[in-house]
Amino acid sequence: MRRFLLVFSGLLMLILLAGCSVTTREVAPDEQVIYDESYHFSDKKAIVDAMVTSLLSKYPLLRATDRPVLIVYGIANRTSEHISTSAMTDDIRQSLLASGRVRFINETQRQNIARETSYQYGGTVAAETRIQKARQVGARYMLTGTLRSIEKNQPRQFRLKKKTLMYYSLNMELTDIQTGLIEWADSTEVIREASKPFIGW
Repeated sequence: MRRFLLVFSGLLMLILLAGCSVTTREVAPDEQVIYDESYHFSDKKAIVDAMVTSLLSKYPLLRATDRPVLIVYGIANRTSEHISTSAMTDDIRQSLLASGRVRFINETQRQNIARETSYQYGGTVAAETRIQKARQVGARYMLTGTLRSIEKNQPRQFRLKKKTLMYYSLNMELTDIQTGLIEWADSTEVIREASKPFIGW
């Protein structure tokens, strides 16, 4: 009996040590790595690709020949999770700029632009090298969006596993600032089901 307990204790210790060991590996940016039903970094790429493809293949950007100027006013996070929606808009802006079809107002740097303009007209900078005032370009379209989520749990009943369904939906709109009309709107979804045992860690 004593020998059995020693062998059992040794096996238990090996299992615990193996579970506590730390391993790392490189993950490709486009690799889909999913641990549970919640939002993952790989979801961002799928969402961004879907929105950029839709924007560039539909009116008004499809027929635009003058590289219209856009401004991004962000994606509202209506989920219960801390999701960086600014990372989505940054990637959407970068992909659209890379297409060469649109231009963007740098709204996040407006204060710095105003500060630099004031400095140049403060008497230190040579007049021939100063930028001209009132030459900034106005945006034609405003890009906005809303990210929402819905969580559904299986009804209570006897089972060995609990299933959870997570639904994420991103809705985006392109609004003509002059007319106030929505010229483009689309949505993309991520639906994921997770199955978790009642016993485990």
